[in-house]
Amino acid sequence: MKTIDADIKAGSFAPVYLLYGEENYLKKQYKEKLVKSLVAEGDTMNFSSFEGKDIRPEALIDLAETMPFFADRRLILVENGGMFKNACEELAEYIKNIAPSSCFVFVEEEVDKRSKMFKRVKSAGRVVEFSRQGEKVLTQWILGRIKREQKNITKDALAQFLGAVGDDMGTIHNELEKLLCYCADQDAIEASDVQAVCTNQTVNKIFDMVNAVAEKNQKKALSLYYDLLALKEPPMRILFLIARQFQILLQIKELSGKGYDQKFIASQAGIPEFAVRKNQGQARSFTSKQLIEAVTECVEMEEAVKTGNMNDRMAVELLIVSYSG
Repeated sequence: MKTIDADIKAGSFAPVYLLYGEENYLKKQYKEKLVKSLVAEGDTMNFSSFEGKDIRPEALIDLAETMPFFADRRLILVENGGMFKNACEELAEYIKNIAPSSCFVFVEEEVDKRSKMFKRVKSAGRVVEFSRQGEKVLTQWILGRIKREQKNITKDALAQFLGAVGDDMGTIHNELEKLLCYCADQDAIEASDVQAVCTNQTVNKIFDMVNAVAEKNQKKALSLYYDLLALKEPPMRILFLIARQFQILLQIKELSGKGYDQKFIASQAGIPEFAVRKNQGQARSFTSKQLIEAVTECVEMEEAVKTGNMNDRMAVELLIVSYSG
């Protein structure tokens, strides 16, 4: 990110950029920064945008070889073209000698770092990964936004906010806007404000459901399941998230038992650092054997549904009843 900022500040740009990773909010911000800096607003003659996997590499090359119209450069934006996961020999070869008057910006969710395209772009231009941000960065970002509005937030409210919205910056941005509007007439944001405004995401309901299972509170576990069904969540997605939660708990239980710190555990389990503490508490409610059995049964239930031996809604319900009884 710093390299892109430095290029924009200096007004000196690489011939090709690759922006990739899970953090879509940051990726979108930097894509828009590059577009704004590389072409004049409204210049449709020298800016071309493509999206999807049906893009022909030769069409991109022909466009790049076309001189810009009364401008210094031509910008070609390619989003989710899949060219960094599939063979794209022709374009990879062209990137070695891009026309000096053209600039490519590729935006992708996933890439194969072993691909020729990735290696060519890394060699010829800038490759920037936008990964999920840690608790420290997210906290600073949230506090900065709140401070600009001349407000404060209590420690409990901040913890509850992060727990409710997760670590996706786009979701945080949207939920924070709602929260600030709700608290427009007050100086400090309280935990009760967060509870009143912020979305209780599906993953949080899954966490609460597994918690209810651990407490053998079958009524609550089933109630949360029916809530998710009412929200139009497909039963198989719910099953996937339950299995994922049990897998996370198993990883956390094993890594905590070996004495690893929360930062390392977060990186291995694929969750934010601030979520480790909450999951450690839940993991203590299960033995390793119980967690392994739960993950195994989730896989078996999925197989039963896929082979037509069981209804998807009933499969998840039986799983919940089995472990909360």
